[in-house]
Amino acid sequence: MLVDITRCIGCHTCAVACKQGNNLPKGISWNRVLTHGGATMDTPHGVFPNLEIQYLTLNCQHCENPACVKACPTGATYRREDGIVMQNYDICVGCRMCIMACPYHHVRSFNADQPAYHLDFPVGDRQVKAQQKGTVSKCHFCHHRVDEGLLPHCVEVCPAKARFFGDIEDSGSAVSRLLRAQKNTRLLVHHQTEPSVYLLI
Repeated sequence: MLVDITRCIGCHTCAVACKQGNNLPKGISWNRVLTHGGATMDTPHGVFPNLEIQYLTLNCQHCENPACVKACPTGATYRREDGIVMQNYDICVGCRMCIMACPYHHVRSFNADQPAYHLDFPVGDRQVKAQQKGTVSKCHFCHHRVDEGLLPHCVEVCPAKARFFGDIEDSGSAVSRLLRAQKNTRLLVHHQTEPSVYLLI
């Protein structure tokens, strides 16, 4: 996944689409929008009129060398052949070792209680598995959509066209072309987890 942080307008559409499309319960978010600016969300830094603000969306980085997979004692956290890091609720014991091992804070959520929702009926895609009490959940790049040739919800809905998804090993894909053409970076590369989310800068 690529996120062009020079285009991101901090609208939170990606975060809302993720929450709705994956039927996430109250208090659970897999995709967040952080503000690089003032001390609180949507505030710039600097002195008027010289103000600056930038947004950073944060979700699971789907690392090639994921610390969470190594830490999981049951195999509930695993990496698919296509690189998507998954979470199997049925064998997750809620030990939260994956959360402690992950260098990217707050990209995983723990359902301490029975999941509660704002609505009294499920929303989102029919293929989405229900959240379970005592388990960890996280972004899975909307794998059920990817498996059908569709884009993850967050990519599809971005009004600023700041998000891209595809096969980095395909030289003709949009992600490969953009990585060759634009300066880019990844988060916390010194942890040697080899994140699969790139930021265009």
